[in-house]
Amino acid sequence: MIEEKFDAIVVGAGMAGNAATLTLAQRGLKVLQLERGEYSGSKNVQGAILYADMLEKLVPDFREDAPLERHLVEQRFWMMDDNSHVGLHYRSEEFNEEKPNRYTIIRAQFDKWFSSKVKEAGATVLCETTVTELIQDAYGRVIGVRTDRAGGQIHADVVVLAEGVNGLLGTRAELRPRPKPENVALAVKEMHFLPRETIEARFNLKGDEGVVIEAAGTISRGMTGMGFIYANKECVSLGIGCLVSDFQKTGETPYGLLERFKSHPSVAPLIEGSEVKEYAAHLIPEGGFKAIPQLYGEGWVVVGDAAQLNNAIHREGSNLAMTSGRIAAEAIFQIKSRREPMTAKNLALYKAMLDESFVMKDMKKYKDMPALMHINSQNFFLTYPQLVSKAMQNFVRVDGTPKVEKEKRSLRAFVEARSWLGLFGDAFRIARAWR
Repeated sequence: MIEEKFDAIVVGAGMAGNAATLTLAQRGLKVLQLERGEYSGSKNVQGAILYADMLEKLVPDFREDAPLERHLVEQRFWMMDDNSHVGLHYRSEEFNEEKPNRYTIIRAQFDKWFSSKVKEAGATVLCETTVTELIQDAYGRVIGVRTDRAGGQIHADVVVLAEGVNGLLGTRAELRPRPKPENVALAVKEMHFLPRETIEARFNLKGDEGVVIEAAGTISRGMTGMGFIYANKECVSLGIGCLVSDFQKTGETPYGLLERFKSHPSVAPLIEGSEVKEYAAHLIPEGGFKAIPQLYGEGWVVVGDAAQLNNAIHREGSNLAMTSGRIAAEAIFQIKSRREPMTAKNLALYKAMLDESFVMKDMKKYKDMPALMHINSQNFFLTYPQLVSKAMQNFVRVDGTPKVEKEKRSLRAFVEARSWLGLFGDAFRIARAWR
């Protein structure tokens, strides 16, 4: 087993871990990355959308050889009841730009490529290695890790925890609390394979154009959650996720929700005749700003999903993960350059730099949204989708009923379901949490 001491050890090879390891290696530091999977990406699950701006800061020429699926030209939002959906979508030819802004990717392929860049930069990457605990000195400072390999004790000046939302190292060492069920979502996903020309016809695409559909409503059975459909080159990523606490409370199953979503009249035609070749489940941080744990301490920092860095409102996670990993590495490099120890006082630089980035500014902006969605899930994910769908059906159906009567009927349905006070209260709470 490796015996020499490293400048840094990174635990995990997801977006945050790879970004941190790559940045540290690019800065000339001696860094070791440890991954329990067979290879980087073997245990990573995501829809997934890649945000080009964040990756360009790490690998400027990534478009030359990265395994990208489609660049996104259209975003659709669906509010669904059991038989219909009310949609909002944005499509722009400007997204067919020379360097597109967003792409769909398949994580197993992309992460393997990302890891190759990490190795090219000079980092030592060790897969199929589980870190069992953090090594701390008599004063509680983290000085390395212990792995499941023989003689697997490795020392470093600092340990970067990029172990995912349910990472046990930090909680076992009592550096941060275990995430609460109401702050974590369990998402399930299937990959539906279809001929490329079929995908392009069904989603109105050409060439490498892509589309994303994000859906909310009765598909989550009154629980806080969302569904998604991403068009790749030769497959469609389809999934749904809800808070773990809601699954516990209701007894609903993730697979049951997925089956209902797939069979919805708006969804089924998109995947008709497809062959399912992959099913996966993944935990996603959903607690928002108020669930972010302590991000640094004596000899350690935490990044990505393990730090609860996920913007649930905009469905952004990978860009926050990559940015937090890069910023943590840059802070470590600055401390190392000054020949200063990796104390909590010095590593506070990471938090200060993160606070100045879009990551914390966006997280803080929506700090009240997760609790609002959870507390009012029955209204936002069940009652309102049903009311909006019925109102839209009244609007478009022509049956001889005067339009003024239809408008009164729709308004009366909203008031009977929520009352005037409830309607104004919901609108006020959303506006206040969104601002």
